[in-house]
Amino acid sequence: MRVGAVFPQTEIGNDPGDIRRWATAVEELGYDHILAYDHVLGASTDSRPDWHGYTSEDPFHEVFVLFGYLAAITRTVELATGVLVLPQRQTALVAKQAAEVDVLSGGRLRLGIGIGWNEVEYGALGESFCDRGARSEEQVGLLRELWSTPVVTRASRWHHVDSAGINPRPAAGMIPVWLGGSADQTLRRVARIGDGWLPTGEPDRARDKVERLRDYTRRAGRQPGDIGIEPRLNLAAVPPGDRAGYAAGWRDLGATHLTVNTMGSGHATVSGHLAALRDTLGALEGAGLTG
Repeated sequence: MRVGAVFPQTEIGNDPGDIRRWATAVEELGYDHILAYDHVLGASTDSRPDWHGYTSEDPFHEVFVLFGYLAAITRTVELATGVLVLPQRQTALVAKQAAEVDVLSGGRLRLGIGIGWNEVEYGALGESFCDRGARSEEQVGLLRELWSTPVVTRASRWHHVDSAGINPRPAAGMIPVWLGGSADQTLRRVARIGDGWLPTGEPDRARDKVERLRDYTRRAGRQPGDIGIEPRLNLAAVPPGDRAGYAAGWRDLGATHLTVNTMGSGHATVSGHLAALRDTLGALEGAGLTG
């Protein structure tokens, strides 16, 4: 499996030097990719005492600006969103931003997308929450068309492009698009249009979903091996002695990638996050789970 590190969005702070030190060290340690979570706005709990999830108190660096910075200070590590909440953003603008990051990084962007859960965020950005799943599928089609074609004309349910295009476009003409989520509709969507799937949870509980994804993929006329699988290893939830077994369980299910998340583990400094990443990668390498 290719092993990546989750950018510690809510815990790294705002010092560019700390971000630089973390990113360059992750690359030097031998991690294959950096994955960043996405939120634009957090809801205040002042009027929502029962709110669950990220709030306005949780810091989030904007992923495309962040990746523009990381593209300049790293050389080989892949940059992946996990996940960009696509339906709350304008599709053509995402196509432009993603293409720009891909160009400036030398083709190192992988776009993980999802539909999100924060209705407050959707409302503030002026996008519909109720149709976000179906709309995301149409968005992926337009993204790929804008990345691969100089001039696009499209008139569809949610998009109208009148003989226009983006420039620059990705050098390879395409950016991999991976989908996050666990609902059955998401698995069917991954099977139809995804380059990969970003699941959550333990491998034993995901076995049924993996089998359904493979079945849906075959029904869509594709081969299961064409779709990557990248689960997340949350160090706060998996004890050190169980981490290699957790990763091995996902590898046996067909995972091609694994991302290590250090947030929530009590690390108050960049050095603490990096030490945890160093130890975890060493354990995975020792168990023959990398590469």
